[in-house]
Amino acid sequence: MNILDIRLRASYGLRQAPRVAWYLAHGYAMGQLRQLAEAQDPDAARPRKASRPTPDRDRLWRDLAGLFARDLANVEAGIYPMPSDHDGSLPDRIDRSRAFFLDLPEIFKRRKSEAHQEVLNDDFREKFPRYYLQNFHYQSGGYLTEGSAKLYDLQVEVLFNGTANAMRRQALVPIHDALKGRDQRKVALADIACGTGRFLRLVSDAFPGLRPTGIDLSPTYIEEARRHLKRRRTRLMVANAEALPLADNSQDVVTTIFLYHELPPKVRRIVAAEFARVLKPGGLLVFIDSLQLGDVEDYDGLLELFPSGFHEPFYESYTREDLTALFGEAGLEPVSSRTAFVSKVMAFRKPERDLL
Repeated sequence: MNILDIRLRASYGLRQAPRVAWYLAHGYAMGQLRQLAEAQDPDAARPRKASRPTPDRDRLWRDLAGLFARDLANVEAGIYPMPSDHDGSLPDRIDRSRAFFLDLPEIFKRRKSEAHQEVLNDDFREKFPRYYLQNFHYQSGGYLTEGSAKLYDLQVEVLFNGTANAMRRQALVPIHDALKGRDQRKVALADIACGTGRFLRLVSDAFPGLRPTGIDLSPTYIEEARRHLKRRRTRLMVANAEALPLADNSQDVVTTIFLYHELPPKVRRIVAAEFARVLKPGGLLVFIDSLQLGDVEDYDGLLELFPSGFHEPFYESYTREDLTALFGEAGLEPVSSRTAFVSKVMAFRKPERDLL
């Protein structure tokens, strides 16, 4: 190993280790506060036990470390640049942390009473599909308030022990392979359910010639994405993935990150057909979402427990969904599939036109 390799690895470690520690500390504090709240509540339900195997703590740490080792290897291979995770300035991080902990009692109350319909009101009912009007994860505001958009990324990183961005970056690998030798300025990429724009920023860092499009159903999340992506060449739109405001055969790459486990089975198929419609012949769909049953030995118990601790009404059916068959029904052919800690990364291609 030469001095440049040593410096690169040291730089990677100095960037990622404090970040992971920050989110782990939040997760630990959240767990302690939850235990305290449950100890003071005689009516608190006992934690549910999984009927399937679950990984022990050592296994989880090994697999977490394996994700970061792969992330570093991708940097060393030149697939994408050294990660620069933009979590905000220190005052901004402290402000979000404070808001996160102040909101926890409300989340604990919702979890205890299974209150997950707070955003189901007459105003929102007219603007959004019924399945979307949920307090997913029992979070305040569902996906429809400015406060929710502000806290979402911190909440997700706490949930995943600081690995959310590292998992998202694995979607850059099939995109890198697809763009080899191509003029990025002429490539159209759309990220569907882009949320607050974290993946779009990773795309812009890795492929600066692109001008990607981000589409999300939540106006407040799109506004948060605008703030996060300011001064970047990105187009953002509010729209439903069931009816994308994109022309037929217009996109070279479509990406979707952590969307499908929050869609009902029927809607998953509608959205898959939309992906196929807007992709150019030969275009690539890159998909990241949760692991599914049978993907990784000993993880099935975690997948079983997840929807009981977090309001995820469509998650269980997702874990059993045959995604290759689902996207095949839409006319997309499988290219690759691999796991990345608690997520899976899949790529599908739209066949070229029959020239005969």
